Amino acid sequence: MDYEEIEYLLSHKRLLGQKGTTGTQASFMELFDGDASKAKEIDRIICDKLGYKDYFPVSGQTYTRKYDTRVLQALVGIAQSAHKFSNDIRLLQHMKEIEEPFEKGQIGSSAMAYKRNPMRSERMAALANYVICDAMNPALTASTQWFERTLDDSANKRISIPEAFLAIDGILDLYLNITDGLVVYPKVIESDLLKELPFMATENIMMDAVKAGGDRQELHEAIREHSMEATKRIKQEGKENDLIDRIANDPRFMMSKE
Repeated sequence: MDYEEIEYLLSHKRLLGQKGTTGTQASFMELFDGDASKAKEIDRIICDKLGYKDYFPVSGQTYTRKYDTRVLQALVGIAQSAHKFSNDIRLLQHMKEIEEPFEKGQIGSSAMAYKRNPMRSERMAALANYVICDAMNPALTASTQWFERTLDDSANKRISIPEAFLAIDGILDLYLNITDGLVVYPKVIESDLLKELPFMATENIMMDAVKAGGDRQELHEAIREHSMEATKRIKQEGKENDLIDRIANDPRFMMSKE
């Protein structure tokens, strides 16, 4: 979705053309004795020279800052996706299912020697937060434009837009680095999966029991009760998940453990 948004913006990008600070277009109209087609032709020549297909047909001293907002929102979309990615990586690393790359001799934590902090993912999240907040700059500028402009028009644009692009560039570099060197631990994943599998299988179990003639509402309530007891056993007693045994021993389900 982020890629599609960028492609859309690139295919619809526009230039200001020969409209500018001191009524440049009006000057050309005077020069060409009011021939608007020639003034428009200059716009097309400028666009062609700079690799653009289109220009803003009506503008004041500057092109509409609404366009800057759209550009920043596309970058914010990347930042949102990257932040979610970094969160998931950090959660999975905490579960010991995966790890981001860890260089030989890299210090995991200045305080706890055993730790492997997900430094790249943390940095990605930090930069993503910056870009998401940065989108307020062009939004505020676009919403407070006067007839022509005010002097707050270009000052923060010169900071906010380049810095957003630089931050996204850094985020994508981190993205590539993490995914290229990602370490996966299948045995841990399998172990975690098997622990949760009885809960994940309950929908299928219920449907098979319904096929055999059971009442769905009754079976749903039975699974809820058994699940709560199995969860209590795991959390409070530190024992294994016995949900399958509980269901197999319940005659309402009409099925064996196998």
